Amino acid sequence: MRRRLVIVVGPTAVGKTDWSIDLALRHGSPVISCDSRQIYKEMTVGTAVPDASQLAAVKHYFIQDHSIHQYYTAGKYEIEALALIHKLFDEGHETLVMAGGSGFYVDAVCNGLDDIPDADPVLRADLTRRLAEEGVESLRADLKRLDPEAWRTIDIANPQRVLRAVEVCLLSGRPFSSFKLSAPKQRDFEIEKIGLTRPRAELYDRIDRRVLQMLDDGLVEEVRGLLPDRNLPALQTVGYKEIFAYLDVLDGRAPASDPFAIRTLDDAVRAIQTNTRHYAKRQLTWWRRDPSIRWVEL
Repeated sequence: MRRRLVIVVGPTAVGKTDWSIDLALRHGSPVISCDSRQIYKEMTVGTAVPDASQLAAVKHYFIQDHSIHQYYTAGKYEIEALALIHKLFDEGHETLVMAGGSGFYVDAVCNGLDDIPDADPVLRADLTRRLAEEGVESLRADLKRLDPEAWRTIDIANPQRVLRAVEVCLLSGRPFSSFKLSAPKQRDFEIEKIGLTRPRAELYDRIDRRVLQMLDDGLVEEVRGLLPDRNLPALQTVGYKEIFAYLDVLDGRAPASDPFAIRTLDDAVRAIQTNTRHYAKRQLTWWRRDPSIRWVEL
């Protein structure tokens, strides 16, 4: 039997959820999410998880089934996703649909990851504290010293990528870049990748409108409820960081003289929209490096 995994990728807000559901319905498949934030049960509004009607249309996996308090990595996702994929194939599915925008998760499923050491809770807590107190530039400087190649090649605009790279260097005594696989792992099923895109102005308009909808859906209230956990890695995420900063001003935690403070909700909205557009550009840059993706303009 020909077993095929179809992976739908693309930038945030491009329309992956609806497109993947339509594809899954045509093939009698569930949708396997490969989104590194929608996996967390405490993050609903700010991650734009599928709504009730979308979840009812087809079975979804890896949607809000882990906690932000659990340490989770692309390596763990590789193990769990492959186990699920083989289980579904063994149950009789010939085509399975996966969808999401997390490049590391997709790479983990398609190519595998090397045996990168697990996090040490004490070191992770210290690096997370430094990230919150000193900013990502401090960790970037460590990474440049410990592993110049990783500093040049990974997405150093992503604080969690930088933190994880520094963490691996310190735990292993090896450069993070030395863990790259010399050759992809072999999978016993076919993999097809479909990339969704839209004209840039249209994509940016969808991003702006999605952020406004998140506000209407209760983003501020969701983020306020997560204040005690704000330093957890999962919450170092666009949409959450900006609202945390706004709440710091609103609640009197930010110094009045701080020139970088987000002082109004309108400022927070504009910051989320801008940072989400930057994130979408980074996603497209990542995917454009993969010649196996067949692109579809919506």
